[in-house]
Amino acid sequence: MSVTVKVPTPLRKFTAGAESVQGTGETVGKLVEGLDLKFPGIRERICDEQGRVRRFVNLYVNGDDIRFLQQLDTKLKEGDEISIVPAIAGGR
Repeated sequence: MSVTVKVPTPLRKFTAGAESVQGTGETVGKLVEGLDLKFPGIRERICDEQGRVRRFVNLYVNGDDIRFLQQLDTKLKEGDEISIVPAIAGGR
């Protein structure tokens, strides 16, 4: 089972500049673990020391924020598209 992972510019140093990569996993958490095996160091940029998604990182499965699904336990299926989106602070 393969899914497409959209990689934001700040994390492309781990993927040799690739904008998207293929990954596998039954859940988002397993996908992140697998990505770290292929691209060492990427997991610690996505998850904190407790294994939770970092506060300023958003993960989407087919456009749906995993915070409103089952977090890292969100199930994946063939052909899903996962987006890693760093939160951007701004304003006045």
